[in-house]
Amino acid sequence: MPTNRPAQPTEPGGGAPDARRLRAILITVSVALMAVIASVSGLNVAQTHMAVEFGAAQSTVLWIINSYTLVLAALLLPLGAIGDRLGRRPMLITGLGVFGAASVLAGLARSAEIMLVARLAGGVGAAMIMPVTLAVITSTFPEQQRGKAIGVWTGVAGGGGILGMFLSALLVDVADWHGLFVLPVVLVAVALAMTLKWVPDSRESSAHRFDTLGALLSAVAVAGLVFALQEGPEGGWTTPRTLTGLAVGVVAALGFVARQSARRDAALLDVRLFRERGLTGGSVTLLVVFGVQAGIAVVLFPFFQAVLGWSGLLSTVALMPMAVMMMAASGLAHRLAARTGARRTMALGIALAALGLALLALFVSVDGGYPAVLPGLLAMGTGMGLSMTPATEAVTASLPREKQGVASALNDVTREFGTALGVALLGALLSAGYRGAIDDRLHGIPQGAADTARQGVANAVEAAGDNRPYAHDLVQAAQQSFVDGWKQAMWAGVAVMGALFLHVALRGPRDATPAAEDGTGPTEALAAEEGTGATEAPAAEEGTGPTEAPAAEEGAGPTEAPAAGDGTGAAEAAVTP
Repeated sequence: MPTNRPAQPTEPGGGAPDARRLRAILITVSVALMAVIASVSGLNVAQTHMAVEFGAAQSTVLWIINSYTLVLAALLLPLGAIGDRLGRRPMLITGLGVFGAASVLAGLARSAEIMLVARLAGGVGAAMIMPVTLAVITSTFPEQQRGKAIGVWTGVAGGGGILGMFLSALLVDVADWHGLFVLPVVLVAVALAMTLKWVPDSRESSAHRFDTLGALLSAVAVAGLVFALQEGPEGGWTTPRTLTGLAVGVVAALGFVARQSARRDAALLDVRLFRERGLTGGSVTLLVVFGVQAGIAVVLFPFFQAVLGWSGLLSTVALMPMAVMMMAASGLAHRLAARTGARRTMALGIALAALGLALLALFVSVDGGYPAVLPGLLAMGTGMGLSMTPATEAVTASLPREKQGVASALNDVTREFGTALGVALLGALLSAGYRGAIDDRLHGIPQGAADTARQGVANAVEAAGDNRPYAHDLVQAAQQSFVDGWKQAMWAGVAVMGALFLHVALRGPRDATPAAEDGTGPTEALAAEEGTGATEAPAAEEGTGPTEAPAAEEGAGPTEAPAAGDGTGAAEAAVTP
């Protein structure tokens, strides 16, 4: 049976991309990703500035910040799938254009309404960019170089938020707060110019129509769940808004699973693939690791600012060692995984991250200062970097070539959902621990000041300025109570990481499988598990997977056959410069 191999990315003069072009492609997608990641956290440093300039309530400011993440998370999966079909290069170019325009509008905004519109548009552009950046790597880089490139991508995704926050805080300190949008605009301009010059196009043809209903259900499900996680800590977990968001998210998620189960091979995301240990293990690892990382930031910033008395810029600088270790470990993780196996590397990283949390719980104190938390930050950064790269590889390797945009989007959705979950849960644990500890330390403090102090450590420090006779006792009580709440949150994180370690050790990605060795992809392995008959065997020998059989019955021509033994499905990967 004749087959056509999918075209590989080519230089303008023909041939596969050389090392120079691959480096340029990796730099391009990393710069584009940095623009998106930096904008997730960068605006946090300007909350008070926006509230004053716009005359906006804190709830409005939080909506301006959270709307970007909400839209980004909701649209990742649909736009990742569309990018697979329409072309990853056009999607990246369009996304950079939308995102850049939105960043310019945000920098020029003089009202909360304009800023909110700009952030919503920025979220749409970011959702076009983020899944494409990883899909370009997985569809362009040769297999022997792909893991290293994914490690660089993972390092930027993990440490880029902290680096972006630092640069944003620096811009706010040395210039007007509107200047923090200069960074994403510059990054977008660089990425756009390099995309036009270096990034090849790749797209996948499919015999099935796009699953519009599935895309809509996925967007509603993610938006509802992320909204509930964002709204719960601020508005309350039992308020109608929070419960409505949670209910809508859960119902839409159940509808999405039912829809995808019914469509099977024509699904936007074949949920049967979650039987694969790699997909499940990688997704759970990313969910937990990014949740813990985000939760740590919730704990660290009040500690640096309200307990140690540092500025926002200095507090961000204090996080840089963790970011540097994370990015360095992400780059080395692929090499370690190649020697010891992905599962062992992930388990080692999770164990180091758990150790970091334990160190943060054991040694933190009001008087210990930054040296007491630095060892924990270094261990956390190293562990997260080692675990994120093989987890990301496990997710992308579990889906066939024609679904790499979906695989990348799933990876990103997991990270965004984990971030929202970590902020909500660890933040709630910190607040509960603080309130439970401070009540016994407020004896003799005036009622008004005591009530203010119960709201949080920053509130207590502010209230101390108006109650000078009690200022020292009030601040000391609040700081020590914060440390008590910190320890409670850290030990909870240790327990979660311990459970994740056991899951990865027992059910983590296999280091080598027969399916991987004989060149079959995840869809072929799944078909084999479901007991497909001997009719697939000849196709497998010729390099086609079980999904080609329906195409043949429908009269599909040889152009729809994949490369022999590359594990792709029925769709052809058409890649052009």
